[in-house]
Formats: sequence, C-alpha cells, structure tokens
Amino acid sequence: MSDFTKIKSYPLPKIAISVGDVAGIGPELSIACATSEAIAKRCQPILFGPLDVLQRVAERLNLSIPEMIDVPIDGASAVEPGRFTAATGQASYDAVCRAMDATMTGQTAAMVTGPIQKEAWHAAGIEFPGHTELLADRTGTNEFSMMLTSDTISCVLATIHVPLADVPTVLSIDLVARAIRHGADALYRRLGRSPRIAVCALNPHAGENGLFSHGEETRIIEPAMTRVRREWAASTALEIIGPLPPDTAFTPMMREKVDVYICMYHDQGLIPLKALSFDDAVNVTLGLPIVRTSVDHGTALDLAWKGVAKRTSMMAAIQMAIDLSCPTSDN
Repeated sequence: MSDFTKIKSYPLPKIAISVGDVAGIGPELSIACATSEAIAKRCQPILFGPLDVLQRVAERLNLSIPEMIDVPIDGASAVEPGRFTAATGQASYDAVCRAMDATMTGQTAAMVTGPIQKEAWHAAGIEFPGHTELLADRTGTNEFSMMLTSDTISCVLATIHVPLADVPTVLSIDLVARAIRHGADALYRRLGRSPRIAVCALNPHAGENGLFSHGEETRIIEPAMTRVRREWAASTALEIIGPLPPDTAFTPMMREKVDVYICMYHDQGLIPLKALSFDDAVNVTLGLPIVRTSVDHGTALDLAWKGVAKRTSMMAAIQMAIDLSCPTSDN
C-alpha cells in the first residue's frame, strides 16, 4: 500500500511507525510490536518502509505484516541484513518524511521512529545528522529539546549532536533555559505536579568556583536556572537544584529526589540513562507541534533479521506516543 486510501479505519488512534534502516533491527521490531496484542488494543499502528524488504524479514521470522505505507527502496532485492548502504539510508529518510507528513496533516495522531544508521544518511547525501534535527526543520521548530526517559530516569539534553570540544562555545543561557523549561513542562504533564529538576554542571566538581572551569556554571547555567524559576513563580513553585557535579548527580540517593535531569551534552545524559535503562528507554522530542517518540538504541546490525533483538524500547516508544497524543486511549 502506498497511500491512506487503502488503509482500513478502526475506532483507535492511528500511530505512524517509520521502521528505520532496513539493514538493522528496526523492521523486525516494528513488525513484531505493531502486531502484538498489547499495541493492537490501544492503537492502529501503520508502518512506513519498503514493503519488499519487510516481507522478506517477516517471512524469515514467521511474522505477519501489519497495515503499512510502502516507501520504495532502490535495489530492494540486494538489501542484506547488517549491511547498510546509501539506498537503505535514503529509504529510512524517506520513510521518516512520509510518517512526519502523515502526522503533521492529522492522518496519524503521533509518530514513532525506528533506529536509523546515520552513516547511511550521510552516504545518501542527507544533510541532517539525525531525526531530531530533521523533525525540527520540517516542522519549522526553532526551540526543541531531546528527552530520554524511562521509569527509572529522565534526561533532557541542552546540546545534542555537537562535538564535545564545541559544547562550551555552543552553550548559552537561552539554550539551557530552554532545556529546563521543556523538561519542566514534559514532567508536569506526565506527573500532574511540579517536577523536581536537577541541572548538571558542565565541568568537574561543578567548576570549583572557576578553578576547573571557564565560568560556565556562573555565567550560563545559574542564570538559566534563575530565569526559569522566575517564569514559573507566577503559577507554581518549581524546584530546581544545581549546578550539580556530574559524578554525583546520578547516585541512587540523588535519583530518589529528582524527576528529570538537565544535561549539558549528549553523553553526560545518555551514559547514565543507558546504564540504567538500556532496554526500555524512550527518546521524546520536546517542543515540536507533533508527538514524536523513538527507540533509544541503534540499528544493532549484528543482530539484524535474527529475531533476537529486545522489543522493550520499541514497545515503550509506541505506548508513550499513545499516552502523549491520546491520553484517554485504553491502557
């Protein structure tokens, strides 16, 4: 199927799922989760990806293909598990764009993205480094943040796909305040109360008053925290602590007191999150006009088409997409 005119309509919210790079584990996870009873009772999942390749994956793993929008790929018969190419990169990009268009026009209530291979996008000449930047560009969103979340820990990133050496020059009061604000809004909706927020420092020991820093904590992070506190003060008090030394911010005792962490760079948040919740964490793009969630793992090329990859992150991503877009849908 290549358009929505052939998609049967059910009295459940439609959720778009782009299957990711077909050389990886995205197709099998998307198919298996979309056909599971737990998902089928809450939404109508619609896959976006190359039908020819997905049929091969389904036949190999004895799975049935759910309803889907076919996004053709060049040389479908030559696609092999574990071997990404420019063609698989282009197909995964096209699938994301089709799923995004469906969600932006209201044909689907939300979108879930399977794992892409960023090198394959680069090989295909695609200028975006990842999903988040593409989504922001196509939706005309200037202020967005990436949140990685699970039942154990939630982290919002002030900077995303930025080389570590560039982080100090990229950080600004506006950028950190945006991440705090997005984290506060997201967790307020999720918890129904004012969330407890911990802001991580950039430098060791939170800079030790300038001994181990160039003043990022006092020049950038603290003013950003003050700004957001003042914004929320008119309606409800917001508990924001920090800047915290990153090496103690994520201890078990601290996590009991924190609902969401604001992290200055990619690995500062993703290392603790993946250590604690590798199998069930979800990536949520905050600030977009649509709901987008994603798995929090890569393409796992060595496991592709074997039926052994864990489905928990994809299941959690679909469930969260339903919760965020259709909170009254049956649990």
